[in-house]
Amino acid sequence: MIVAQITDMHIQRKGRRLYGIVNAAKHLRRCVERLNALKPRPDVVIATGDLTDRGKPREYRRLRSILGDLRMPSYIIPGNHDQREAMCEAFADHAYLPRGGQNVQYAIEHYPLRLIGLDSTSPDRAGGILDDERLRWFEARLAERPNAPTLVFVHHPPFRTGISRLDALGFSGVEAFGAIVSRHKQIERIVSGHIHRAMQVRWNGTIAYTAPSTAYQFVLALRAEQPLGLSLEPPGYALHVWDGTGLVTHTAQVGR
Repeated sequence: MIVAQITDMHIQRKGRRLYGIVNAAKHLRRCVERLNALKPRPDVVIATGDLTDRGKPREYRRLRSILGDLRMPSYIIPGNHDQREAMCEAFADHAYLPRGGQNVQYAIEHYPLRLIGLDSTSPDRAGGILDDERLRWFEARLAERPNAPTLVFVHHPPFRTGISRLDALGFSGVEAFGAIVSRHKQIERIVSGHIHRAMQVRWNGTIAYTAPSTAYQFVLALRAEQPLGLSLEPPGYALHVWDGTGLVTHTAQVGR
């Protein structure tokens, strides 16, 4: 099974460019074309948040139009730039999405690799949060199938990245999240976005990974005094390949 991961698309309404220079919609279209052309083609695509730049209905309509060209199923979770209600309304035919303004959390059961999406967002908050209600739901899902290899996806990475300006945004509940993860050995990978760079680390008995953005990357600002700027490195995506015994992650560039 091949799971493609795209993240931090930051789609804006037509005629707008991120920071006045980045054509996010063009880059995402090119990424969709690349995924469709891969051989073998991915079985599914997961989109790990910041799907749009401002969470506006017209942005989601544009995103929906672009993702509609994918030749495989897609599964979405919100990021801190998204608005749950507008997102779920635009993707109303995605039956896995919960309704009524609830946390956007779900488990996809019918693939060789179980997929669990978590919602780490809170309105008007840039950092992550996994409160008691979300964590109880998560542990209950893990307990249902303790022997099923599982890929967990969540917008905010649960580890410190070394990019101090991003780490300073915080992640409430991350310690309790880590304790749950450490108790459930079936978790093959936790994959995230938010950082606009690819990185990985061992974390509570599994591997935690962040994928590059399909729009733009952040400067690798590892010094505390270094400003967090835009880097015009190529857009990217990830492929998580499950062969029945282990999960291998590849990071790929789309090109401009």
